[in-house]
Amino acid sequence: MTEQQRFELKCINTIRTLSMDAVQAANSGHPGTAMAMAPVVYTVWNRFMRFDPEDPIWANRDRFVLSIGHASMLLYSILHLTGVKAVDSKYERLGELSVKLDDIKRFRQLDSKCAGHPEYRWTSGVETTTGPLGQGVATSVGMAIGGAWMASTFNRPGFEMFNYNIYALCGDGCMMEGVSGEAASLAGHLRLSNLCWIYDNNRITIEGHTNWAFSEDVATRFIGYGWNVLRVGDANDLEMLERALKTFRNTKDRPTLVIVDSHIAYGAPNKQDTSAAHGEPLGEQEIRLTKRNYGWPEDAKFLVPEGVYEHFRQNIGERGKSLRTAWEAQFAEYRKQYPALADSIERMQRREMPDGWEKELPSFPADPKGLAGRDSSSKVLNAAAKNLPWLIGGSADLTPSCKTRLAFDGAGDFTPENHGGRNLHFGIREHAMGSILNGLSLTKIRPFGSGFLIFSDYSRSTFRLSAIMEIPVITIFTHDSIGVGEDGPTHQPIEHLASLRAIPGLIVLRPGDANEVAEAWRVILKLRHEPAVLVLSRQAMPTLDRSKYAPASGLARGAYVLGDAPGGRPDVILIGTGSEVSFCVQAYEKLKAEGVAARVVSMPSWELFEHQSPEYRESVLPSGVTARVSVEQASTFGWERYIGTSGAAIGMRTFGASAPLQELQKKFGFTLEHVLAAARQQLARKA
Repeated sequence: MTEQQRFELKCINTIRTLSMDAVQAANSGHPGTAMAMAPVVYTVWNRFMRFDPEDPIWANRDRFVLSIGHASMLLYSILHLTGVKAVDSKYERLGELSVKLDDIKRFRQLDSKCAGHPEYRWTSGVETTTGPLGQGVATSVGMAIGGAWMASTFNRPGFEMFNYNIYALCGDGCMMEGVSGEAASLAGHLRLSNLCWIYDNNRITIEGHTNWAFSEDVATRFIGYGWNVLRVGDANDLEMLERALKTFRNTKDRPTLVIVDSHIAYGAPNKQDTSAAHGEPLGEQEIRLTKRNYGWPEDAKFLVPEGVYEHFRQNIGERGKSLRTAWEAQFAEYRKQYPALADSIERMQRREMPDGWEKELPSFPADPKGLAGRDSSSKVLNAAAKNLPWLIGGSADLTPSCKTRLAFDGAGDFTPENHGGRNLHFGIREHAMGSILNGLSLTKIRPFGSGFLIFSDYSRSTFRLSAIMEIPVITIFTHDSIGVGEDGPTHQPIEHLASLRAIPGLIVLRPGDANEVAEAWRVILKLRHEPAVLVLSRQAMPTLDRSKYAPASGLARGAYVLGDAPGGRPDVILIGTGSEVSFCVQAYEKLKAEGVAARVVSMPSWELFEHQSPEYRESVLPSGVTARVSVEQASTFGWERYIGTSGAAIGMRTFGASAPLQELQKKFGFTLEHVLAAARQQLARKA
């Protein structure tokens, strides 16, 4: 072994010992994979990554995704040793280290930057929140699509502004999760040559050896997906790792999977219970034995030997700074020649909107026949997208039904041959679509995806992650109720609105007519840190006469008074969302004609309403008015928050049925007569 090789091994063992010491200090965590994969992470970062630790949000940086998030100390160790700087939410570099040694010493403790699993926005240098297995690699496909789109859209002759790669480290658990298969299939189809997954083939999961549950030929599977598949027989062989990664960089027609054979690593030869150590601290005695095997001081904790920091600084530090500095100089020239494109790039990085993006948003005239929510949304989406060049998206094979195609000249389709199209085709892969949307958003593209509301079940975990990461992903769901009709209960969403509303930080909007749809898009596209779900009807909704009722701009406050009682003193309040707002309006008019002091409230978004001041919420739903009726073709779960324990909730308490819409509405009580009866019962109770 040469002196250089010995020093590189010292750097690798620094990663290993920091990982085992942190897990032991926390008495919680997963040391095994971090120890085994330290040579791989060292090689990727120190020899290949185009990444400047001084500027971890440089737009053309390579991305590293730790899909095996339980091995988080791998990432924290490398962020510390490379000196990655912290960045605040305003994109102003703070100058201090993203991960200090004290953070590592406080691994998994309150307020440490070293949380149990890597968290985007909490720790600079973490490109995406990971933990749920499979999500990291699936998200990396979105990053790769984003990188390919950015290159196709912004690169010009002599100006290769975007050419970054994505490296994702994954394990057996990621390979078993279905979302990774969905995402890998699409990545292969799209020939995303900027994507490299590194598979830690250690044959161990929490329960024990993978032979119990996993025996497929992963290499053959990925060859079938259209990937380039390489194999490294020993995770400690840095030269073989380097050759494999060079082959990835030279492959221009497909993504690459590097299968790395490893063992849950200790160094101490007497460690037998690999499954336990994979998911538990090693224990002080085992750590001493392991350090002895490394030639490490046995009693030293959190040791970074002399020269290790400098080694990383001289490699990734100097390389990254040189690449970023050259890129910034090139961008200055690019701005001179292509000012509009440069402006778009800069606004994207700050999540700012272009000037005039709202200028073509339509308004809709009053119409008793109205439009389906999906139809009015299509008009608004296309109007917005024409003036928001980085708004791109598609559906899980349901674009004709969801009406989400960008149909104006130049929009185009994102295909293996054309990575500049703005219409994405996810195929029937709802789960991967959600992860890919997260990855696209993390590249600062503004993505949208669409499908039927019933299929939100497949994507729920990705909504949760976008909310945790505070990224403004847009999801459009149509076929929002039992209005699906003859398709029956398997396609009629009942509990789905309630389950989406339960996710903290997710904005759910169910607009009640075409102008509320337009206002919903206006709100959504201004969001910078919240994901949003837009829930739309398949059936037509009357377009309300806004000269008679309150303007649809009230949607921005979540709920607003649509029509009121004389003097603003109602005796009964009718609350509706979506297509049911029209039932409430009809009942309101009938009650008003009878001399009843009624108020009708449109409540398209619980979350936006809860963001308002107590005074505003009281003005819409006065606490003194307890006679209340809510109407929504979905589960009644949660409506007691707004109607109280004595109010009437007209909604679904069972699954639906297969029948024409009007028959279903009659069966389940979504009729004018039923709403009136409920309102009168509320008034009688009050009397």
